[in-house]
Amino acid sequence: MTQPLDDAERRILRVLQEDASLPTAAIAERVGLSPSPCWRRIDRLERDGVIRKRVALLDRRAIGLNAHVFAQVKLNAHGRAHLDEFSEAIRAFPEVLECYVLMGPVDFLMRVVAEDIEAYERFFFDKLSRVPGVQEVVSTVALSEIKSTTVLPV
Repeated sequence: MTQPLDDAERRILRVLQEDASLPTAAIAERVGLSPSPCWRRIDRLERDGVIRKRVALLDRRAIGLNAHVFAQVKLNAHGRAHLDEFSEAIRAFPEVLECYVLMGPVDFLMRVVAEDIEAYERFFFDKLSRVPGVQEVVSTVALSEIKSTTVLPV
């Protein structure tokens, strides 16, 4: 980003995080701007990469993805030498929603969804465990969700 966010931009971002489908005029009204300056600010925030994209957030359970699993992956020494290949393989798995490189006893933390535990088991045996370099996977099933949000504190 080229410029620090001002108060109006922070208000715009808060509104967009709650409902990105609002027309510019409605956003402008909520944040106390007229539509044209509001649109220019949104456009700049998009060009600067502050707003990466606008999407529809789905309820995973409503579409049949009832299993929510956190997988900790440890690579063997050979696998660590090929992190790009591992990363490319993981990006190709639609079940993996997020994947982070970690410092510590494991190399990656992934958030995975599946229809049920049996579907996760198939994903584990048919896909994840077959990625070259994977030494160990520790899977933890989430029983319930206390908080899940995409809203950043701006």
